[in-house]
Amino acid sequence: KGYDDLQAIVPTCQQQDFSISSQKLSKAIILQKTIDYIQFLHKEKKKQEEEVSTLRKDVMALKIMKVNYEQIVKAHQDNPSEGKDQVSDQVKFNVFQGIMDSLFESFNASISVTSFQELSACVFSWIEEHCKPHTLRDIVIGVLHQVKSQLY
Repeated sequence: KGYDDLQAIVPTCQQQDFSISSQKLSKAIILQKTIDYIQFLHKEKKKQEEEVSTLRKDVMALKIMKVNYEQIVKAHQDNPSEGKDQVSDQVKFNVFQGIMDSLFESFNASISVTSFQELSACVFSWIEEHCKPHTLRDIVIGVLHQVKSQLY
């Protein structure tokens, strides 16, 4: 009875060829197909759990971004005249250029383009190493000090 139930439950155990439907699957085959199906289900479950984890992280990041944007909007509504024309576009560009130059230097030193696979691996490795919040903060602070010293 138990093997019949397994054969009915496990999709790979169900008879697909009607010409051999008169032959019953052996108990060993039923057990092996059941084991294979359970392993498949475990892999699918793990994939889904990883996807859920990724989606949760994405949701958390989006919530943080939403809060930050709401704070920016609120600050602008509280003082609408504050922040207008205080920093020239040239200074903004100099800050941006300094940040990008610094990132490009480390990127250029870390990247190998001998194959697409190696390029992809290098890019991900570079992002993991050089785009951490504290690393970016240090770069931005350094660039701001540099731009400040040029202005004054």
